[in-house]
Amino acid sequence: MMGTLATLLAGRKIPTPEHLYWADVEGDIESVDDVLRITRIRVNMHLKCPEAKAVDAREAFANYITRCPAAQSVRNCISLEDALILEREAGRRDPARQEETK
Repeated sequence: MMGTLATLLAGRKIPTPEHLYWADVEGDIESVDDVLRITRIRVNMHLKCPEAKAVDAREAFANYITRCPAAQSVRNCISLEDALILEREAGRRDPARQEETK
């Protein structure tokens, strides 16, 4: 998922090295018919970028999931929740810039 979004961000001239782009990932494992299954994955992607690139970043995020091989492979059997958390490049979080899709 991160790789697909990074590719779209690169197309918009938004760099994604580790200190500017990372993810926090959590998942739920539940017993379904006495079999342990991953039932939910939550991904919060963090991106530090200039304010001038925020619209481009949000647009890339809004469109990446349909192009992501991993997400498309599991979307019908695992619930995916993702969010893009934009931060100013200086590192100050801007809560008004959070986007979520489901």
